[in-house]
Amino acid sequence: MEKIQDVKLYINGQFVDAHSGKTFENLNPFTNEVINRVAEGDKEDIEAAVEAAYTAFKGEWGNMKVSERLKYIHRIADLIDEHIEEIAPLESLDTGLPISQTKNMVARSAQNFRFYAEMVASRMVGEAYQVDGEFLNYTIRKPIGVAGLITPWNAPFMLETWKIAPALATGNTVILKPGEWSPLTANRLAEIIDKAELPKGVFNVVHGFGETAGASLVAHPDVKLISFTGETTTGSEIIKNGADSLKRVSAELGGKSPIIVFEDADFERALDASTWGIFSFNGERCTANSRLFLHESIYDKFVSALKERISNIVIGDPLHKDTEVGPLIHVEHFNNVKRYLEIAVQEGAEVYSGVIPEEFHKGNFVPPTLLLNVENHMRVAQEEIFGPVMTVMKFKTEEEVIELANDVKYGLAGYVWTKDIMRGHRVAQGIDSGMIWINSQNVRDLRIPFGGTKASGIGREGGHYAFDFYTEVQVIHVALTEHHIPQFGKPKA
Repeated sequence: MEKIQDVKLYINGQFVDAHSGKTFENLNPFTNEVINRVAEGDKEDIEAAVEAAYTAFKGEWGNMKVSERLKYIHRIADLIDEHIEEIAPLESLDTGLPISQTKNMVARSAQNFRFYAEMVASRMVGEAYQVDGEFLNYTIRKPIGVAGLITPWNAPFMLETWKIAPALATGNTVILKPGEWSPLTANRLAEIIDKAELPKGVFNVVHGFGETAGASLVAHPDVKLISFTGETTTGSEIIKNGADSLKRVSAELGGKSPIIVFEDADFERALDASTWGIFSFNGERCTANSRLFLHESIYDKFVSALKERISNIVIGDPLHKDTEVGPLIHVEHFNNVKRYLEIAVQEGAEVYSGVIPEEFHKGNFVPPTLLLNVENHMRVAQEEIFGPVMTVMKFKTEEEVIELANDVKYGLAGYVWTKDIMRGHRVAQGIDSGMIWINSQNVRDLRIPFGGTKASGIGREGGHYAFDFYTEVQVIHVALTEHHIPQFGKPKA
C-alpha cells in the first residue's frame, strides 16, 4: 500500500489544519508503527464547523427541495460503491479488522445512504385528523438543525454512515467527530462527500479527542442533537453535559450480551453462531455474545467443540484475505483486554486461549479466548471486555438462565438457541435487552430499530425510528369554519 497522507479537518467544504496547528500520531495496530499524522481539532475548530453547518442549514441546504437533497444522498452512495476496493484496505490498516469483514461493512455503508433516501421519500409522512368538520389538524416533520455525530472506532466507516445518512437525508447539517484511533476512513468519507459537491458547510469532520473536540461539540448551544455510540461512562457524561442546552441525545452504549444454548439446539449452527458472534470484528463489537450460557447436559461437548474451533481460527495480518482475527485497534485497548485476562485468573477462572504466531509479536494481538469455571458475579462476567474473550457458564432450567442473563447492568442484545419455538419466544421476551435473535447470529435489517436498555443506551435509531431523533414533529391546526371563539372584554351593548 502506498504512503498514507496526513489527515486534515474538513470544515466548510475545505480540508484545513487545526486552528492550533497540533497533530497526533495514528498507529498501525498490526505493527504499532506510525501510519500518518492527524490534525487535532479543538474548541476553535468545533466553533468554525458549527458556524459553517448553521449557515448551510439556514441557507442553501435548509431551503433545498427534498427531491434535490435526496439526489445528493444517492450520489454519495454511488461514490462509495466506486471506492469500495480502496476504502476496505484503509479500514483494515487503521483498525486491525480483517479485510474480508471490512469489505462487507463498506458495501453496507453505501446501502445506508440509499436506504434513507428511499425512507425519506416514501416513509417520512405525517398524520391528519378532521375534528367535527370544523378543524383539520395535521403533522409535518422538520429537520432540527446542526447534528453532532460522535462515532466509535470499532466499525468506523459503516457506523459513521449509519448516522450521517439519516441526518443528511432528513435535512440536517452534520459535524462528525470520529474516533481518534480510526481517522483514515472518516477522512476518505469527507473526500467522497466533497466529490459529491454538497453545499459548503453541510458536512464537516473535526478529528480530535473526546475531552476536547467531543466535549466542545456537546457543549455548543447551536448543536441541537448529539448521536453517540461508544462506552457507557462517556455516554453518561455526554448526557449530563448536553443538559444545559437541552440537547436531544441518542446514546448506543456498551454491552455484555448473553447467548443461551439449550440442550435441543442445532449444535453445529449454535457453535457457528457462538464463535462468529464473539470472534468476528476481533471481538470489538457492541452486540458481541460475550456471555455463553450452556445447558448442563451439553456443556462438556460444546466446550470441547469451542476449543477445537479456537485452535483453527486464522490469526494474522488484517490485510490478508484468509485472516479471521486481527490485532486490537490500539495498545491501550490491548493492555486493557489483557488486564481482564489477569483478573479472570485472580477470580478463579480457567483461561483457554489460541496461540499467536511468533511473527506477529509487534501487533496488538489477543488470541480467541474462553473463560471457563466462571460465575456470573465475577467481574469478567459483568464488565465489558470488548475483545475476543467469551465467558462460559452452565445452567439447569429456563427460569435460572433468564435470571442469569438479566443479572448484568447492560441490556443491548441477546441470542437464544432452541428448537422449541415456544420456549424460544418465552426466553427472548424474558430477557431485558433492546434486541434478541432466536436461532440466528447478529443479522440486521435496516428497517428495524437499533438500541438497548439499562446501561446499554437511550433511544432507538434505524428505519423510520431515526425520524423520531433527527426530525421535529410540528402540529398545524387549521380552522375550516367560522367556529365559536369565546369573547373576552367585549364592550356591552
